[in-house]
Amino acid sequence: LKLKKMHSIRKIVMNMMIRLLIVGLASMTALAFAEDQSAFAQMKQMEGSWEGMLTRSTGEVVETRSTFRLISDGNTIVETLVEDGVEMLTTYSEQDGQLKVTHYCSLGTEPEFTGSIEDGSVDLALAADTGLHAEHHNYVASMNYNFADVEGGSVVVSSTIMNGGAMSRIERLLAG
Repeated sequence: LKLKKMHSIRKIVMNMMIRLLIVGLASMTALAFAEDQSAFAQMKQMEGSWEGMLTRSTGEVVETRSTFRLISDGNTIVETLVEDGVEMLTTYSEQDGQLKVTHYCSLGTEPEFTGSIEDGSVDLALAADTGLHAEHHNYVASMNYNFADVEGGSVVVSSTIMNGGAMSRIERLLAG
């Protein structure tokens, strides 16, 4: 009888251990998938050189190119962006699971953004505490990276610009 009880207890403990192992593995898989789907992970797809055309809201079309490099042991992306011969810099990093972006703009400002994933795109919204105001500053107000055709080698980047109190949009079609 004692042997039967020990066998029964051993079986219960073994079942519990197997269930815990399965739950643990499922949790790790879900966490790895979530990390891979972060806005920062999505932006890592941009690593390398991209060239294309930028269309301004006036209809003017100019050449653009960007180089994205992963630095700081994979913790930061640096984009060197050239639009119509004017060079700018943007940094992308992750802080507490949130994409943080700073754009060093030719308009003379350094807007900061937070990122989120929306329908295969990374949306960059102006951070709440930037101190930038449309009536006093010129700046990029938002950006959207559309990754719908990234595997096909193209990305569309749409931006909203505040310049002289007026809002305009630009769109970059990049091929990598």
